[in-house]
Amino acid sequence: MPASTREAVRVAVLADSDTRWKWGALTARRITTATAEPTGFVLRGRATPTERQLAETGVSTTTPREVTGAEFLRAVRDAETRGEGYDVVVLALVGGTVRAVLQGLADLGLERRPVIVTGYVGVVYEKLTDGLLLRHGADVVLANSRHDAERFRAVYEGVGAGADSVVEAALPFLGGAPHTPEPGRDTLVFAAQPSVPVTRTERAYVLRRLIEHARLRPDREVLLKLRSKPGEHTTHLEEFPFQKLVRELDPPANFRLVYGHMGEVLDRTDLLVTVSSTAALEALHRRIPTAILTDLGVREALGNHHFVGSGLLASFDRLDRGLAPTPDETWLARQGVASDGSYEEAFDAARDRVTELLALPALPPITPYYTTETAPGYLPGILARHRLDVTAQEPRESGLRRVVREAARGAYRHGVQRVAPVIRRLGEL
Repeated sequence: MPASTREAVRVAVLADSDTRWKWGALTARRITTATAEPTGFVLRGRATPTERQLAETGVSTTTPREVTGAEFLRAVRDAETRGEGYDVVVLALVGGTVRAVLQGLADLGLERRPVIVTGYVGVVYEKLTDGLLLRHGADVVLANSRHDAERFRAVYEGVGAGADSVVEAALPFLGGAPHTPEPGRDTLVFAAQPSVPVTRTERAYVLRRLIEHARLRPDREVLLKLRSKPGEHTTHLEEFPFQKLVRELDPPANFRLVYGHMGEVLDRTDLLVTVSSTAALEALHRRIPTAILTDLGVREALGNHHFVGSGLLASFDRLDRGLAPTPDETWLARQGVASDGSYEEAFDAARDRVTELLALPALPPITPYYTTETAPGYLPGILARHRLDVTAQEPRESGLRRVVREAARGAYRHGVQRVAPVIRRLGEL
């Protein structure tokens, strides 16, 4: 039965990290008419977020259920069996996992499959072509700006794949009150990223310059906004957490490490500084002065090349002298950063597309670009890594399994943050 003949639209969101859960849950609300909370699932893996991280996103009062890929597919199948099948599934995942889940959903052979939506959680500055082709086959591939929509369509058309799935939208978490300076308040916030920059030397440099800036400007509060606490993981691996690097230094009293919801931190921000975090777009949407660091170069590996032409590029030396960059309005418009009230209309096209698909008597087969014909030396490995076999016996959950799983995660994180750096240094001797 098409969802258009029912009052309620049932939506499921599958995410593989805290930031993607935030994107997925908010996207589900923006592009559907569903009034109920989406059913949330978090993929079990190396970046599985903690309850604290999920709560900090602020997008739902209900904690999403932790599952394997196969368990998610069983949940979709069982929901249809109960007559409560999902109408829309939002895949907030990395590209390879999207492709694997697409295959899994196709293999379920549902009487009526859900509309499948996917996209990107922020600035797309690496693996553009591969990431897009892995996502091809979804009914809707959301682009966060006009700029991204043009790039996405060019990739799909360039390989001879259909580009009709690309729909221009915006980042779903932009919002908040416009920046209003307050007398006596001067707060600089540095939005940290787990893997940008990646080396210990570069991360230590950024930290040292932030502390030096705080000493130079004792009247300014300098906050280092962190994504995760020690022992937690995010979308990208963090080998050299700032929390550990700062122990070797002696920061002044006006320098602090902070956690929490980015929107709440931005409420008291007067200058946002970052290398290439999506937080820059959140700040720009609210007209908060923003600077993109050039100290380590303007490089694709850093992602700050995305901001060429923005008017925001600046070095610590210039910030020390009081620079507050002025953004280029044409660049802002192409990036989907709107402060003129048009933001609420940014999701109309996506909502209309989903509504049209839900009204169809039947959805077309899932037809990804990557198949055993187009990528016989690539696709089988991707599918094998995810092991999405819904016919295999589901393992019984127990306290012992949970303890072992958490111990394994802890060992993995210890290896990333402690052992790997030591081995790398030994290799350089």
